[in-house]
Parts: sequence; structure tokens; C-alpha cells
Amino acid sequence: MASDIPEETTSFVGRKAELAGLEHTVAAHRLTTLTGSGGVGKTRLALRAARQAVPAYRDGVRWADLAPLHDDGLLIATVSDAVGLSDHTLRTPVDALCEWLADKELLLVLDSCDHLLPACAHLLGEILTTSPGLTVLATSRQPLGLRGERPVEVAPLPVEGAGDALTLFRDRAAAAAPGLTLRAPAAAEAAAEICRRLEGIPLAIELAAGALGEESVERVAARIRTRFDVPADASALPPRHRTLRTAIGWSHELCTPLERLLWARLTVLRGDFDEDTAREVCAGGPLTENGVAEALNGLVAKSVVRRDGARHRMLDTIREYGRMWLAELDEERAAADRHAACFHGLARRAHAGWTGDDQITWYHRIAETHADLCAALDHLLVHDTAAAQEMAGRIGFFWCCCGHLPQTRDYARRALDAGPAEGPHRTRALWVLGMTVMLQGDYSAALRLGRECTEAASRDGIDEGILAAAYLCGLTHLMIGQPRASLRRIEQVLGFTGTGSRLEAAYRLRCRLITVFALIGLGRLDEAAEAAGELRSACRARDERWTLSYVDYQLALIALMRGDAETSAAHARAMLAGKYRLRDRFGIALGLDILAAAIAAQGAGARAARVYGTGQVYWRMVGHPQRGTPELGPLREACERQAREAVGDAAYQRAFERGRADNAEVGLAAALQGELLP
Repeated sequence: MASDIPEETTSFVGRKAELAGLEHTVAAHRLTTLTGSGGVGKTRLALRAARQAVPAYRDGVRWADLAPLHDDGLLIATVSDAVGLSDHTLRTPVDALCEWLADKELLLVLDSCDHLLPACAHLLGEILTTSPGLTVLATSRQPLGLRGERPVEVAPLPVEGAGDALTLFRDRAAAAAPGLTLRAPAAAEAAAEICRRLEGIPLAIELAAGALGEESVERVAARIRTRFDVPADASALPPRHRTLRTAIGWSHELCTPLERLLWARLTVLRGDFDEDTAREVCAGGPLTENGVAEALNGLVAKSVVRRDGARHRMLDTIREYGRMWLAELDEERAAADRHAACFHGLARRAHAGWTGDDQITWYHRIAETHADLCAALDHLLVHDTAAAQEMAGRIGFFWCCCGHLPQTRDYARRALDAGPAEGPHRTRALWVLGMTVMLQGDYSAALRLGRECTEAASRDGIDEGILAAAYLCGLTHLMIGQPRASLRRIEQVLGFTGTGSRLEAAYRLRCRLITVFALIGLGRLDEAAEAAGELRSACRARDERWTLSYVDYQLALIALMRGDAETSAAHARAMLAGKYRLRDRFGIALGLDILAAAIAAQGAGARAARVYGTGQVYWRMVGHPQRGTPELGPLREACERQAREAVGDAAYQRAFERGRADNAEVGLAAALQGELLP
């Protein structure tokens, strides 16, 4: 069973009856929606309920945080990521998601549906219809309005006597002001009054407790009393919303002017962030870079911002209040410009750092900041099309490797349509589009784009573009069974001496990768083995992990074709270890196939069958039947026949089904450790 439920970083207080009731409700209904006012604790209740539900679902629990999404453009991609789908086909994303979930038995949690209600309702209507084993738990301020939905309103914590609200206040007070005691009668009464005034709303209570680092509990109670004794305006806010808004407004008043400014500016960030990102996006005017760090610490101390290690985040309700102030300050455009510049810069640094010992770090950072990168691109496509074109080209290869092919294709096409008509940035975006359609199996489009890219790169006269165009053309020729044309195309560009830049070196290594594949396809195994060995040494010298993992795949294939199954398995496991670090599911699927073939060639039919079964899980993740260069197909079929003959059809099928039923990462880990036993 798999789950990716976020860790709870603070204590969970109360809710025993709600949890027990929710367990029964989720078990009895396919769609349950936790409703209630902002800050009432819907997400925390969903977190705890989801964690308790893991054993009940064969395929585990998956969590999709929708809070970072400002519109529904990334909704399907976010849900697909959450459930482990990295589709590499030309299908529509919703069709791919429906097919992936069709045989799953899992609990999907959609957190923070409020701002995407129509889109969430439409998507859930699709996937619940086509996926009979799917159960959904959603959080939203109002129901989604779907037939069969079971809304469950989340109430505030009890405030009477020594209720859970007071327990929460004491717990958070201890964190905000270590050593503070609330045992004295005056302090105890003040704490109880705070909880009553705040109507047991957890977020409001946490904000009040956060003030105890600087003020006494009696003073905090007096401030809240004064604030709440002011007659409410005639707005249409319901009482609990008004209470929370008042509490947030009171917390805002306690902040220093620079803390308030940072609060407003941070709202432009879509996801979690670190201090360096906060400085780059928020510094300016009276708020210096050093001032950002000080103000951020102040917001953490006041519970406005949550800190988890080096990462920070702001809850939706608090973010909404900050956005209101950002608009009041008339800084929305300036903040969006700084945000776009920050993530444009991130794309540049990641592209430049593709080769070197930080490659994997950059790979994961690009994956973690996906929502912010998309937001930056959307902004630049409107306000700076040249920068958008550059950014789409620099970030596209990362996204291809991450499996975000539909979005990569969309952004590359939009950037090409909107941006300059020529130049190296356009050529790179054209290359990204070509790589995307090739990975999706649209080879005719890939050939056409390869020709366009070659012509554009020739006009630009830049080595990186010339090598990239050759790589695209060579890889496409390989995939359509033309290794001779592929080799000829690569030999045309590897002969010249370039500038020796890191980026040029990275593309040169990729082109050498195509050379090895072409030699294998032509049956020139001795030349292929020599070229692969030299390429492996070059990759290690530059710490180029992505290309190195494919060289290990090639060496595994060469060894298997030469009859050395043991060496083949060793190289296959090395390839899989590298692809796992990069979270490259397409590469993992290829690696499992070659490992299974090597194990079958060693006579371990049942073990091979189980690895083949795990491989099928990964092939389904990318939406393809088994793929690879054409010469792999007959070899794979021969090894599969060998495995079946070794143990018999019935035993083979049982082991295969075991592998297919395994959780993907569990099966992969077992394959890497050689622990797959029949």
C-alpha cells in the first residue's frame, strides 16, 4: 500500500468523535466532503483520517493539495501527480487519468477545493464514474454539489470548561512561549476567555497563542476583547467567518510594518518556499534582503507562517488576507513581476546546472516548484513573451523527464506562437516541443520539428542548438527503426570542435548516447561496447547522472546480447538506481524490462516474471505498452519465453501477477536488492 500523506508538524488535539464518525462515513460513501469555515480544521482532520485509512485501501491513500493552484489549469496534472501517473501518450489528460484509476482501490484526498469548485466537481464526476474502486475525501468551505456526495460539516473545537479549544491554546502557547504557565487564576481565565471569544476556531486560537511570545496572556485577552467589542459591520460574512477575519486582522495589527509588508508580498508564491526565495521575491523598497529574514522569523513566531525545516508555507485563509493587503498597497503587478523574475532565474540556473554534481538537486527542485514555474510562465506569456520563450526552452527538458508532457507541449507551443520569430531561445523551445511529441509517440511531428530545429540552429550558429537538433533527429530515427540514418546524423555534428562550454558538453554526451544506440541497432556490438565504456567514463567525470543511467542500460543490453546475463543484470540495477534518484518512471520501466530479461537468461523464471510484473506497473504509469528501441522487442520476447519455459506457464503467471500487484516502489526496491523470491 502506498501513501503520500503530508507529515503533521504540530500536535493533533481532540476530534475523537469526529474521526470515528468520519471513518464510517468514508467507508460507506464514495465521496465525502469536509465543509466548514476557513481555519476550522478541515485539513488537519482530513490528514488524520487519511492516515488512519491507509490499511483499508489496497492501493493506499493519495493526497492532492490544490491550495497552490490559482485556477484549474493544473488541476488534472496535480491529481495525476498525486496518484502516480506520468502519461507519455497523446491522449487527453482526463482520459489518461480515468484509465489509470479504473482498476485502483485507493482513497484520494483533494484538499482545498474551494476556489476550484466547478472544475473539481467535473473531474470527480468523471473519475468516480470510471473508477469503481476509487473513494474521495475532499475539503471545501462548501459542498461540491455532486450526486451521492456526503457533506460533513467540521465544527469548531469545544470551548466550555477544559475543552479541546483550551487544550489547543495551552499546547500552542507552550510552543510560542516556552516556560509560560497558565495555572494562575487570572491567566487561566484569560486563556478561557480567548478561546470563547474566538469561538473555538483552531486557526484563530493558534494566532492568538502566537502572540504570547511578546505579550502576556492577560494582555492578549484584553486586545481581543477590545477588538471583538467593536460592533460588526453589516457585511454578509457569516459569524464564524467574521470571527476568523477579526482574529486575522488583530494578528495583522500586532505585526511590525515590515512583517505586514512581507505577509502581503509572500502571497504571490504558490507553494512552499525557502528563505532565499522569500528574499528574492519579496525584497524591495523598505524591506531589505536582511529585513526579509527578520520579518519572516517574526511571522513564524506569530503563527502567520508555518515552518517545517528549511521550508515555509502560509495557510489559505491567511494568504487570502495577505492578498487583500497586497491589492490595497497596489503592489500586485510588481509582486507578480518579481515572482516571474525569480523563477525565470531559477530556470536559467537549473539549465546551466544540468551537468555537474547538483544535477539531481536541480531536478528535484524543478519538480517541487512546478506550480510557481507555471505561474511565472503564465505571467511572462502576457507581459514578456521573449522571456517566456526563453524560460519554456530552459525548463522543458526537466519537465519532459518529470513526465509533464501535456503541459510541456502546451507551454512550448504557446511560447513559440507568442515570442520572437527567431533566435537561440526560440530554437531551444522548438527542440523542447520536438522532444515532447517524440516522447508521446508522434514520430511524424517529431521528424518535422527536428528538421525545423536543424534549420533554425544552423541560422543561429550556436553549438548547443546544433547538437540538440541532431540529438532530436537521431533519437527519432532510432525510434522508427532507422539506426543507420540516426548514426549518420550524429556523426555529422560530433566531428566539429565546439567551444567546450558545460551546456555544449551536455548535448555532446547525449549525442554520443545516440551513437551507442545506433551501433547496437546495427549489430556492431564491439564498437557499441567500446563507445559505451568511453561515454560512461566521460559521464562519471562530469557527474552527469541522467546520461550515465542510459549508458548503463546500453551496457546491460550489450551484455545480454552477448550472452553475459550476470553482467547485464548488474548494469540494469545500476541504471535503475540512477533513474530512481531522478524519479524517471519511463527510464525505470525500461530498466525493469532489461533486468527481467537478464534474470530470465540466468534461468530464474519466476523471479524474472515478477520483475516483468513490476515493470508493467511502471509502463502503465507512463501510459504505454512496453516501449523502447525496436531491437529490444524481439530480445524481450525471447527472454520472456525462456522464463515461461523454465517454470511453466502457471507458475510464471502467478509470479507475474504478484509483481503487478506490488506497490511500484516496493517492487522496484526488491528488484534493486535482488530480493524477488518466488
